[in-house]
Amino acid sequence: MAKTSDFPTLTADQLGDELLKLKKEQFNLRFQRATGQLENTARVKAVRRDIARIKTFAQQKKRADQAKA
Repeated sequence: MAKTSDFPTLTADQLGDELLKLKKEQFNLRFQRATGQLENTARVKAVRRDIARIKTFAQQKKRADQAKA
């Protein structure tokens, strides 16, 4: 996974790929929690926050591109 400090330097496609990867991880974590197999419960919160960060950076890039056009 990319570091949070790397998010502003990623392209929109790379942010989308990272978002997809995190959403898949979140899905898997939910199933692990439901079946009682989840070891690291803090990871659920971390993934949710990373998803929010990526969405924020993607929105900022989109607005910046619109302002340039």
